[in-house]
Amino acid sequence: MAFKERLEIFIEDPFDPRLRNHPLKGKLKGYRSINITGDWRALFKEVEDGVYFVIIGTHSQLYK
Repeated sequence: MAFKERLEIFIEDPFDPRLRNHPLKGKLKGYRSINITGDWRALFKEVEDGVYFVIIGTHSQLYK
């Protein structure tokens, strides 16, 4: 449910401040992250014709 709400915001404006959209570094370089809830994130990659959401998880799950 929370992802669906954030996805709707993302579709309207991918850089809406509530999403905290930012590029990742290190082993996740080339991906971007948005906030879903306080601890949950969605990682995505920009592709030729849009974006591809790769994984959703908690901060600690994704950034080990």
